[in-house]
Amino acid sequence: MNRRLLLTGATGTVSGALIDALEHSGLRLRALVRDESKAPPLRERGVDVVLGDLGDPRSLPRAFAGVQDLWLLTPNDPRAPEHSMNAVWAARQAGVERVVRLSAVRAAADAPTRSGRLHALSDHELQRSGLSWTILRPHWFMQNLLNEAGDIAAEGAFRLSMGEGRLGMIDTRDIAELAARVLTDGPELHHGRIYTPTGPHPISFTEVARLLGEVLERPVRYVPTAAEDKERRLLGFGVPNWIAGMLTEYAQAYASGWGDFTTTDFLDVTGRDPRSFAEFARDHADAFC
Repeated sequence: MNRRLLLTGATGTVSGALIDALEHSGLRLRALVRDESKAPPLRERGVDVVLGDLGDPRSLPRAFAGVQDLWLLTPNDPRAPEHSMNAVWAARQAGVERVVRLSAVRAAADAPTRSGRLHALSDHELQRSGLSWTILRPHWFMQNLLNEAGDIAAEGAFRLSMGEGRLGMIDTRDIAELAARVLTDGPELHHGRIYTPTGPHPISFTEVARLLGEVLERPVRYVPTAAEDKERRLLGFGVPNWIAGMLTEYAQAYASGWGDFTTTDFLDVTGRDPRSFAEFARDHADAFC
């Protein structure tokens, strides 16, 4: 395989896992990076790095030149549709053949979260772009629990405002594995497909606490918290207002049962079952100690 893949969001969790999953794929990897200080670790992994910013379309032609495949990940931001638009336009101008886009779970015009609604706009634009496309709409990331690792280590407890909602949460390594399979298969095989990868079964945060406790061999408690209290805490940690509000919207949706589902998409594409939360907990136990 002699195709060149451009990765956006290359310094994030999912794209980092995707680089791991593509290590022996034969794809030539190039990363679009805004900050030169974040480039050396990518270069050490053999990734070609080009500086550019999806918010500045004039910075993109050099990164897109000679690219056949685009991994399009735009972080949550009010300008996310603009960033996705700039990437799709640059891809069309450069003759990119295929775009695999990371969207949001249940993205739709009537989604209960601003993120889901904005992602729906970008999904629609890509679908109408004339390019070969595949869209991934993964469920809640198990790795999000690592944000609570400090409290779990210090207090044996974590606080979220999701009530007793059950989520079909997924390990980001599995998202990356599915994306890698799509990117290494022929472009025609997954064209026009929307995949919603999930974990093997829905799980509540009370169950998450129990499973973490079993792995860590000490009690772990989940403390349901009022949405306004959690949002105030996030703001206190310096989380921007827009992001804190978006996370509150997701929490309220999940508390209402919006995330209580799974699919077989990961199994159907990769041929194996997705990782369970117990597997995630064992693999990341040191982070919670």
